[in-house]
Amino acid sequence: MSGIIVNNVARASGTIAATPGGLDWSTAVVTASTVTVEAGRGYFINTTSNACTVTLPASPAVGDQIVLVDYARTWATNAVTLDSNGNNFQGEDDTYIVDYDTVGQSLNIVFSDSTKGWLPVSDDAVVDVGVAPNQAIFAYGGNAAGNKVSMSNLVNLNGVVSADVTGVGTQRNRTAGANYGGDKGIFAFGDKGSADLTGVSNLVSNVGVIAADTSAVGTAKRDCGSTGYGDDLAIFAYGYISDYTTARNLISNTGVVASDTTSGGTARSGTQGARYGTGTAIIAYGTGSLLNVSNLVNSSGVVSADVTGVGTGRYGASSASYGGDKAFFAYGWTASVVSVKNLVTNEGVVGSDVTGVGTARGYSTAASLGSFQTAICGYGRPSGMTNVTNLVNSSGVIAADQTGVGTARQELGATEFGS
Repeated sequence: MSGIIVNNVARASGTIAATPGGLDWSTAVVTASTVTVEAGRGYFINTTSNACTVTLPASPAVGDQIVLVDYARTWATNAVTLDSNGNNFQGEDDTYIVDYDTVGQSLNIVFSDSTKGWLPVSDDAVVDVGVAPNQAIFAYGGNAAGNKVSMSNLVNLNGVVSADVTGVGTQRNRTAGANYGGDKGIFAFGDKGSADLTGVSNLVSNVGVIAADTSAVGTAKRDCGSTGYGDDLAIFAYGYISDYTTARNLISNTGVVASDTTSGGTARSGTQGARYGTGTAIIAYGTGSLLNVSNLVNSSGVVSADVTGVGTGRYGASSASYGGDKAFFAYGWTASVVSVKNLVTNEGVVGSDVTGVGTARGYSTAASLGSFQTAICGYGRPSGMTNVTNLVNSSGVIAADQTGVGTARQELGATEFGS
């Protein structure tokens, strides 16, 4: 027999324990509300949908080790609770509740003895990954009377839309929103009425408060595509000025809008964007003619040349991320409104049309929820204005219409925010 000899811990029982570096990691991500764990193993705990109670071994031996990791960075939303199963934890008996509720936390515990029981070797949060947003906000748009509005509607982690909040900033439609800085958002550009275009922007705090107008930096325009990219940056690209444009404006991680530069690909408006993969994004569809091309955005904000289109060419669609690293485009206008959707892989490949669910409409909008795991589409124009919403699950499945809340309107923006 040959191999490398490593140091092992000798337990009090005489049994040789596995080395800490040799933990056997569970390949199945834990998503259930309860799980019983074993010594010598590591577990990825995903609490996106629910909290999780972790039951430790009933008869641990000295030196037994277990590692738990916040798989989706959601422990702050749905905590992990440890059930020490009759044993002490840091010297306290099993009647005490032990919760871990910090974003990105990892927990490494070792059993010491019957007096102190389980002891954390480390229980640190991972701080070198940007905070992913959990909530969303719809804002601005045009109502059934043809008026531009500045109202907003908050959306909680579960996709519940709040009543109208009196708006801040320039009333406008055909605006766009994007997430920046990890937990904040920005709305920018739009049409104030009678083709009076604007370049103002409004920052959204990490609790969903919209700030007053920031003076325009880029050229006034409407119907841009917008998305986050990189770790904590955003981009607005394409749109309509006096004609279709390829202008792009990058947004810093403090919400500063940069001056115009040029995107690759076809000049157009009525396009949309969303994150996919890691640090990358996609902008797709639009009108000059009805287009189904897409353009990939790299982690430096460079927009690629056109990628040959897939699916129905259209404008005024909704788009957002789902499943943590994928995206979708749904609804939109052709010669009439449609309810098709196209899923985008974590490599930026656009899938063929899938028959949609819910009311066919154009100029709706969408945003992600829960660390880009799920999403919500809302509002738009089927024939008159609507305020219905549709939830999108972590597999990209669009649910049936939910009864609307707030003023029915179209051509509004949406962005993620909050930790």
